[in-house]
Amino acid sequence: MDTTYDVKFWKTSVYEGKTKTTHTVRWELEGKEWRKPFATGPLAESFRSGLLTAARKGEAFSLSTGLPVSHLSRAAGVKWYDFAIQFVDQLWERTSANNRRNVAKALTPVTIALLRSQPTTFKGVDVRRALREYAFNTKRRSEAPPEIAVILRWVQRNSLSMAAWEDEGHAETALRAAAVKLDGTPVAASSARRTKRVLNVLFEYALKKKVLKENPLPKGKGSTTTVAKTSSTVDKRSLLNQEQAAKLLGWIHARPRGGRRLHTFFAAMYYAGARPEEVVAIDVGDVRLPDAAADDQWGELLLHTAHPEVGKQWTTTGEVREQRGLKGRAADDTRTVPCRPALTRILRAHIEKEGLKPGDLLMKGEKGGDLAGSVIRRAWRRARKEVLSPYEFGTPLGRRVYDLRHTCLTNWLNAGVPAATVAEWAGNSVPVLLATYARCIDGQLDDLKHRIERAGELPDPAAGRG
Repeated sequence: MDTTYDVKFWKTSVYEGKTKTTHTVRWELEGKEWRKPFATGPLAESFRSGLLTAARKGEAFSLSTGLPVSHLSRAAGVKWYDFAIQFVDQLWERTSANNRRNVAKALTPVTIALLRSQPTTFKGVDVRRALREYAFNTKRRSEAPPEIAVILRWVQRNSLSMAAWEDEGHAETALRAAAVKLDGTPVAASSARRTKRVLNVLFEYALKKKVLKENPLPKGKGSTTTVAKTSSTVDKRSLLNQEQAAKLLGWIHARPRGGRRLHTFFAAMYYAGARPEEVVAIDVGDVRLPDAAADDQWGELLLHTAHPEVGKQWTTTGEVREQRGLKGRAADDTRTVPCRPALTRILRAHIEKEGLKPGDLLMKGEKGGDLAGSVIRRAWRRARKEVLSPYEFGTPLGRRVYDLRHTCLTNWLNAGVPAATVAEWAGNSVPVLLATYARCIDGQLDDLKHRIERAGELPDPAAGRG
């Protein structure tokens, strides 16, 4: 516990305002002034008397809250850094690699904000890396190199206690630190919401362990840490038209190195609307294609596994990608996606050229194994730069690989496929699908106008007059 016996008391100050009078008790711990206002003089003197009594008894005062140890909850006896590590460790085995990484990202700026003093011996970037990559990584903490271990020991010594969350000033500082980037600009709204979720789970854990008495996260619209609003709707500017998609995929197909393999990957996203982590996980045995001579060339893709790329330091296996079930579904759940004739031809040619058999990954990297995300993103960026005009390249048009999925789902909805069916194929709920793509549905206005007209109109009053 961070405590001190260096206590000085000042005379209670009285401020007479227009509507009320405020009595403020003032005291000092190691040169830092503390204040607590009261509405009446007796209340202020009662609180000050309690502080004086504790000091005369030789009781230590907390540097985190300014109060005598006897006035504190269990939070004063637990350092934030130690509790944050305990929280990470109990969460590690029962959460995904991506969530582990998000937890570490969320706790790092908060931990730096809850230090008694900011680092001067170490570079800020080194402290952040030590916390994010080692302190809040259960698997790697014991493997921290000597220079990292020195930093973490310093952080542990200088960390405030959990009682800091019982002080409005410290809590506000920590929450603000989590809401801004290093340059002082606000983080993305999605990142702010994710950090708030992580902290909320941590505080619920603290309540369960009786370390805190209440959740310190501010509630209500008036809070200074309210997350900025953001839209979950797809930006229509990011969607590709047929000509643009054809040019981009055509350029990728013509690449001398790995072009056809990457073309198959991007085509599966454009035609089947699968997520990138689902496409790289498709097994050849789950590609149901009709016979080449059949009149009906529609096939099916059976999706049941995803390989999200999160980094080998966060996965249990040490692989860059983690093997998981489909997003938002049970671990052994599946979903079937239609494979239109154009994609059927592409997949059939790819399987034959690569000599693939059931049990093989449909999309393999050059050295086998999963197709690397860096290779996918690099190829897509190069294709955009080569195919799009300078103006188009600077716009959101197809900026992310994921925009191929957005384009596919939008095309399905605009073709009149019922939202429930599109949601099933896409692996979304209907409310999420409609909230995401509502502004992208187009081309049905004339039909809707005719439907409204067919419902009938009121008779024209002027028509009955002679």
